Amino acid sequence: MKTAYPIDEARLGIMLTELRLPTIKTLWPQFAEVADREGWPAARFLAAIAEHELAERANRRIGRHLAEAHLPPGKTLDTFDFEAVPMISKAQVMAMAAGDSWLAQGANVLMFGPPGGGKSHLAAAIGLALIENGWRVLFSRTTDLVQKLQVARRELQLEAALAKLDKYDLLILDDLAYVTKDQAETSVLFELISARYERRSILITANQPFGEWNRIFPDPAMTLAAVDRLVHHATIFEMNVESFRRRSAMEAKRTRGRPTAYATINNTPQIVAERQSTPETELASDNNTDTIPDTAT
Repeated sequence: MKTAYPIDEARLGIMLTELRLPTIKTLWPQFAEVADREGWPAARFLAAIAEHELAERANRRIGRHLAEAHLPPGKTLDTFDFEAVPMISKAQVMAMAAGDSWLAQGANVLMFGPPGGGKSHLAAAIGLALIENGWRVLFSRTTDLVQKLQVARRELQLEAALAKLDKYDLLILDDLAYVTKDQAETSVLFELISARYERRSILITANQPFGEWNRIFPDPAMTLAAVDRLVHHATIFEMNVESFRRRSAMEAKRTRGRPTAYATINNTPQIVAERQSTPETELASDNNTDTIPDTAT
């Protein structure tokens, strides 16, 4: 005959809190009831609640990483139109989304193409997939991050700011070409690239190819050094397609046609004929005034 030992549930709750096991603290009574009813071995009960604790911990971690990443909303691999960018291999992108090999090596990704070609969408979508796979990502407009690093330099905290960025496995610098050709801005950008070289990965989107980067870095030697560090271990995507925004606008225009309110003057007689004449409009026309007359009798 089995002896039932009393359980101090209050004390157990305190111990689980001290051990930082909130999921087990919440779920153990339900699992214990099932285990007692179905005669689970102790090892099965322990494994079941531990598995739930780990799963919930992973969900919380992903939530924290998503909050700190500052990704633009709605940009996912599912919503990216690969057919509109035929030079991009979907299989290659999906493989990169795991991040195991290239992030571990500190490799880079460079995306070039005109505005509206989907560079920012694809970059953010890759970032989201990487976070879901356990990596840490930061998405930032290049100008915003450069300005923050400039402030850190003035406060003699640049080295600490660069070290803080090391916690991110991938740093996404969006719209590199919009950095002004200013010695202070480009120097901190170069230091960022140099600090992460072969250690942490960078993903860059840019409207301009390498041949025009002299518009970003005022010193040709700095331009060459920056490009050399970025391409040493890099995957390069050339996304030379028509702007998604322009294409969507043209498609919307074709779909809805020309609204009647904006018809040309050549269509005016037909539009006027289709309108129903009323005494009020006739009176307004006779008086050559825009005032609507009082229709009360």
